[in-house]
Amino acid sequence: MSERPVLLPYADPAFLADPFPLYRQLREEGPVRRVVAAGGLDAWLVTRYEDALAALSDPRLSSDVRDASDPRLLAQLPGTERESMLSNMLRSDPPDHTRLRRLVSKAFTARRVAQMRPRIQAVTDSLLDRIAPAGRADLVADFALPLPVTVIGELLGVPPDDRLDFQRWTDRMIMRGSEPPDPAVVDEAWQHMRAYVTGLIGDKRAHPGDDLLSGLISARDEERRLSEDELIAMVFLLLAAGYITTVNLIGAGIAMLLAHPDQLALLRSRPELLESAIEEFLRYDGPVNPGIARFAREDVEIAGTAVPRGATVLIASAIADRDPARFPDPDRLDITRQDNAHLAFGHGVHYCLGAPLARLEGNIAIGTALRRLPGLALAVEPDEIRWRPGGLRGPLSLPVTFGTGA
Repeated sequence: MSERPVLLPYADPAFLADPFPLYRQLREEGPVRRVVAAGGLDAWLVTRYEDALAALSDPRLSSDVRDASDPRLLAQLPGTERESMLSNMLRSDPPDHTRLRRLVSKAFTARRVAQMRPRIQAVTDSLLDRIAPAGRADLVADFALPLPVTVIGELLGVPPDDRLDFQRWTDRMIMRGSEPPDPAVVDEAWQHMRAYVTGLIGDKRAHPGDDLLSGLISARDEERRLSEDELIAMVFLLLAAGYITTVNLIGAGIAMLLAHPDQLALLRSRPELLESAIEEFLRYDGPVNPGIARFAREDVEIAGTAVPRGATVLIASAIADRDPARFPDPDRLDITRQDNAHLAFGHGVHYCLGAPLARLEGNIAIGTALRRLPGLALAVEPDEIRWRPGGLRGPLSLPVTFGTGA
């Protein structure tokens, strides 16, 4: 394509608060647009639903960053630990991806996730017990964040006193903005994380429990299907991916309701709409933004556009999920929407393994908060809410007030 790349202005608070006018413009201008994404990276943005759906299943587009021609992508990873960090499901392709996914998939079946409902409800109630008497809270720091951190920590068998540490290290590794991440900060956080996970694996190996990490260690030690690097990378991926997108779903979901009082009133009057509301939150303003990166293994044509080998292809689920060719009235939040095959969790072999758990946590958290926090309202103006910079989308904080009668 001949046009100059369009800058995605991640340093602009107005863009972070509402990127969708620019996204709409890009989609209308063409199905594939060259952009300058987070960290100054050049990318080819796929903007329309059918093209995004096809790209997510295209084997010519790799998940392995080592297939990228831009050296800055690998440079963002700790220099001494790149192979370790890349030995996970998110950044591998079949057959390695198939093998790794199979080892952990049993923990995220619909049946296993449904069995977690009572515990998730108990954690939710405990968090609300703490904040309900005060009449005000930051629903990210006080609620949306500690809930999934606790759930994934218990699932993996991470001791409660250690969970804030892995949350802090993860944040330093995955935060994205208008500037590339500081390699020294990333490297230090990864070294702390690797040392911690290595020690935790040693403890679980000596004293296995009824948790996912003990099961993964057994798979590595008895069936020899996980290398030590793969085991460490798997734990890191599950810790990171297992909480941050769910934090965003809960925080952004509540923020969407507060910004659309008609939908909030409808959901309060018809709580049976909660499941469809969760799907609409994911479509309307999902936790991954603008989308999912892939790397061209070879020269490839996408929607009539020639994309060169090694190019970064940004499959923009956030833009595609508002494509009017797929979703009627796409810029309207409609919690009654039924035909809602959004791409917030991806598609194909890399479809998010934790989607059932994220949906359940979002359902319980948002539904319980609405029941227990009467008169819920923003404590700041909507334009004062700060949003995460590129790559992951959700409010960094959500100050609210509410009645204390429940």
